[in-house]
Amino acid sequence: MTGESASVTTPVVGAKSEPTLPRSGPSSPNSKSVSPKEGSPEETTTGILPAQHWVEAAQDEEIDNSDAESAMGSLASSTASLTASILEYRKIHGRTYHSEIGNASYWGANDEQQNEAMDMYHHLFTLALDGKLFLAPLDAKNIHKVVDIGTGTGSWAIDFADDHPNVEVIGTDISPIQSTWVPTNLKFEMDDCTLDWTFSPNSLDYVHMRLLVGSIKDWEALFREAYKALTPGGWLESHECNAVYECDDDSVQETSALGQWGKLFAEFGRSIGRSFTVLPDGIQRKAMEAAGFVEISEADFKTPIGSWPKDPQLKEIGQYAQHVVEADTEGYILYPATALGWSREEVTVFAAHVRRELYSPKTHPWYRQKVVLGRKPLVA
Repeated sequence: MTGESASVTTPVVGAKSEPTLPRSGPSSPNSKSVSPKEGSPEETTTGILPAQHWVEAAQDEEIDNSDAESAMGSLASSTASLTASILEYRKIHGRTYHSEIGNASYWGANDEQQNEAMDMYHHLFTLALDGKLFLAPLDAKNIHKVVDIGTGTGSWAIDFADDHPNVEVIGTDISPIQSTWVPTNLKFEMDDCTLDWTFSPNSLDYVHMRLLVGSIKDWEALFREAYKALTPGGWLESHECNAVYECDDDSVQETSALGQWGKLFAEFGRSIGRSFTVLPDGIQRKAMEAAGFVEISEADFKTPIGSWPKDPQLKEIGQYAQHVVEADTEGYILYPATALGWSREEVTVFAAHVRRELYSPKTHPWYRQKVVLGRKPLVA
């Protein structure tokens, strides 16, 4: 292929056929969503129910806020953090977040609880890719230097370095939360990917990015930096998720907690100028095209949440996805909801509603993932 873009659509994770779900409808008492009570505040113009709605609903329904522990057993993995004294983190209701230094920004917590959830997320991603770490058609004999942008806890970089001991691997992030036990061919650097990159032009063979949604103001500028740093013929791979929980059987209603989850993130993204609608807006492909990449291809995945799929592989993926959300529900939404004016109590009660709906066997949520690949032309 020379300069043409291709689109490869994978209907569900693991290249399996899409599960056929019964149309149980919203009339089922177990899947019925909570609607605003009579006399309560109406929905906002963006479709977000007011925070107090969830407190009132909890009082009416006696929601148990102690349901954070999953019955799945011990799936959590741990990570050793570098000393927290390197940065003076922000604290929001007892949770730590990256300090607002320069242009760097990330909405998720960076403490141990969230880091463990992110390690589980890494395993979930590899399951979604059928055990693969990447989709780019890399020639292992001809790659020498690889960079993982937004490496987080460093799980992906560690696995890639283990699998490619002769490749120099660098993981960059704005928080020093990576493990100190790493392969000898891997190093971590603190760097802000939204600024000019410090890598020499034409020096990288492969750039990997994952879960930067809600952190990037200018995706075209980001991909242009990757383009400059890549060698001719090098690959950029961008793996992002959509924050919206969907379903195929009306079991996730717009006014349910799961239905409100994506709306909350979308509104928060609009308020800070960093989009959470990267997938529906097609930002990855558009930005790669604008940056000059060719041979652009896409792979779309529907990732179930919960143990409802009948297919064993999808069931395992769904169980991990549910555990990832349950492991630190508040850690995902605390900063966005607080920025929108919610109190800690309102966030905690909303998180309990989310977990309760995930427990329901009548609820069949899933979310979208998209991997977009682009190649720097051989003659650039």
